[in-house]
Amino acid sequence: GGDSSKARKRLERTPLSVERTKGSEILFGIAPCSLALSRARRDLFRLFLKQSSGSRRLVMSEFVLQATARGVPVHHVNRRELDALCRGQVHQGVCLEASPLRFKSLEEAEKPDLGDEESPNRQLIWLVLEQIQDPMNLGALLRSAYFLGVDRVVTSQRNSCPLTPTVSKASSGAMEVFDVYSTDDLRSFLKAKSAEGWEVVGTVSKPEDVENVPVISCLEFRWNKPVIIVIGSEGDGLSLETELLCHRMLAIPPGRALHPGIESLNVSVATGILLHSICSQKLRHGD
Repeated sequence: GGDSSKARKRLERTPLSVERTKGSEILFGIAPCSLALSRARRDLFRLFLKQSSGSRRLVMSEFVLQATARGVPVHHVNRRELDALCRGQVHQGVCLEASPLRFKSLEEAEKPDLGDEESPNRQLIWLVLEQIQDPMNLGALLRSAYFLGVDRVVTSQRNSCPLTPTVSKASSGAMEVFDVYSTDDLRSFLKAKSAEGWEVVGTVSKPEDVENVPVISCLEFRWNKPVIIVIGSEGDGLSLETELLCHRMLAIPPGRALHPGIESLNVSVATGILLHSICSQKLRHGD
């Protein structure tokens, strides 16, 4: 009996020799792993926990309870093994082997939410992302959108970052609870929403670069119908074709004369500022 329990312990301590489930990925970090365990949106294969003492011990025992409730096997491993599992990312002592999350298609999005049916005049705000490629930015954008009350996030399929474990960690787990949609034809989507009566609002860091669309400060923006905020890629901003589909462009006024070369904000920071400015009106004038 003693020998077999020793062998079992040894097996549990060497999960890296165990083959990964085909098509799985390794989530890492406390928030993504905890939310993935509680939300049942992914297939879950194995939970890897660092042996912990002190304050972390309670967190780890919560994970064991969560995993046991979902029927997910738990492996206790050392830090080096966790580092190898998630390739040196900041795992906080937790990794979870799970199926990937995919973008939802807009066909799925067209089913109206119950909330919309109950209050058809509710101020809706959708965030549209054109070619955001950095997973840290995408995660931060999702975290802000979730926190500030955006109703839906839609990304362009082409040249956009997929929903990876790094995105989930950067979103502090918001990706695990918040559906993200994608479209392979962003311009047709924006035209269709315009025809339905939505206002399409672009964003720009240098107002002097925009010729064909009115630019206003985000502080002056007022809205009384459903609105789509379109955010462009990290390097180039919005494509010209997308810009021309916008009714207005929003800019964030700087607080000083800016030195050449540092004239713009990080895309996720800028989006957080714009969304706060717009969503705070929703709180005042909505429902």
